[in-house]
Amino acid sequence: MTELCVSRRKLIAAAALFASQNMTAAGVKDAPKGFPAHEPLGRGVGLNPGRVVWAHDAAAVSWDGQGYWWELEHFQALVIRRMLEKAVCALAGDGRSIKEAWQALFAHFNARRGSNRGYEPGEKIAVKVNMNGAGAYGDKAAGFTEESYGNAVLLRELAASLVEHLGVRAADITFYDAGRIFPHYLMQHVASGDLKDIQFRHRAPGTAMDAAADRSARIEWSGAVSGDASYIPQCVTQARYLINLANLKGHCYGMTLCGKNHFGSFVNSDRMRAPQAAGLHGNVASADYGDYSVLTDLMARRELGGKTVLYLLDGLLTATGESVSLTARDARWSMPPFNGGFCASLFVSQDPVAIDSVGADFLINEPNMTRKNSVLAGRLAEENYLHEAAMIPKAPSGTRYTDGQKPVAAPLGVHEHWDGVQTKRYSRNRGKKEGIELVSV
Repeated sequence: MTELCVSRRKLIAAAALFASQNMTAAGVKDAPKGFPAHEPLGRGVGLNPGRVVWAHDAAAVSWDGQGYWWELEHFQALVIRRMLEKAVCALAGDGRSIKEAWQALFAHFNARRGSNRGYEPGEKIAVKVNMNGAGAYGDKAAGFTEESYGNAVLLRELAASLVEHLGVRAADITFYDAGRIFPHYLMQHVASGDLKDIQFRHRAPGTAMDAAADRSARIEWSGAVSGDASYIPQCVTQARYLINLANLKGHCYGMTLCGKNHFGSFVNSDRMRAPQAAGLHGNVASADYGDYSVLTDLMARRELGGKTVLYLLDGLLTATGESVSLTARDARWSMPPFNGGFCASLFVSQDPVAIDSVGADFLINEPNMTRKNSVLAGRLAEENYLHEAAMIPKAPSGTRYTDGQKPVAAPLGVHEHWDGVQTKRYSRNRGKKEGIELVSV
């Protein structure tokens, strides 16, 4: 019976895909050119359910293409701080100040878990950064690589806002990526002055900065995965909260957003390529609609998605893929409102499905991205993990996703696509009761 149900779901998904590619969805005049249009799947979560805030300011980045992309002088810290805090305030809503907004987001997170309070001093926050381009093929601790990874200026401004407005001690903030390294210049910039006690955990076996495994936190996959046993790092299990700080960029699988950011959130025998040792790459590379997704599984984990108070996408400078140089030419976007400038954007949400749905729409509708990334342009099923996450506990694959201890009983968020590049509207923007709401600041 299960096999028949799964086959039927795949046929329905294929039929929907064919229809959406050959006609405009009812009521939508400017249907997306990439992913198929459909009604909202799942249910929005967050203080303002399904809300994704987009902050764009061209003044955030000033790079003429000379030197490395990551050099600090290419980024305007005050502008980036303003963008971040405007976005956080808009995410919380109701005209809250930045101090009130941070507390409201943490209070909502705790309320969903049965605790009637906001953030309290002394509680630890782990921040997952996508450092995949740093130390990818060796140590490169100096950071002299042209590949894309976490932005030092954004990391510092995020930490500074948490310390100044939420009352977090610098020592209680840990930036981590279990499989890559934080370059020296980045750590020196972020952990300086009042923030000198900020912690970093990365691939540094045998040292105090290693993202060492918590052997009591083994990942038990909800689907068929064969490979090394994998464990959540101690810096994550010891934290009460997590912030998922991902990059908006292309990948050899098509795209990498908040969901795939957790490929750097576990440890096994291969400290540089843990997902490969765990046997996960094929699941992502060959994903089809209606397949079990390891990305959804990671999103559902109690130590990962279950601890995440905020999802943040860094779209300041966007790479077209992994293992490619991030150049000023390739990082320019042609869609409005960028019109040949850099993306220079940040996106924040408390809904992990909604923010990746928005990120996917931006990526697949940007010609400068799809021209350089044939996978992004040609394989729509890379969004399968969002369908799976939004439709739990009745995921199209029939998978019974768990949080590592018990079955997940509700959707992880809401998934849909915008009505067009010009308007960029989702269901809640059009007055619907369910769906994504994209707020621009």
